[in-house]
Amino acid sequence: MSLSSHITELRKKHEALSDEVEKAARSPGSSGLQISNLKKQKLRIKEEISRLQQA
Repeated sequence: MSLSSHITELRKKHEALSDEVEKAARSPGSSGLQISNLKKQKLRIKEEISRLQQA
């Protein structure tokens, strides 16, 4: 897998997590812990994208 395609896949995952966070935030059954974990995953992916773009 090339670097650009890897970054593209990471961006897709980041966008999917954004959608999940929004959906969980609107859902009354979602816990704050669940939303927090999703946000942490998003942040890790964003940091990975930044690190790869610097390379």
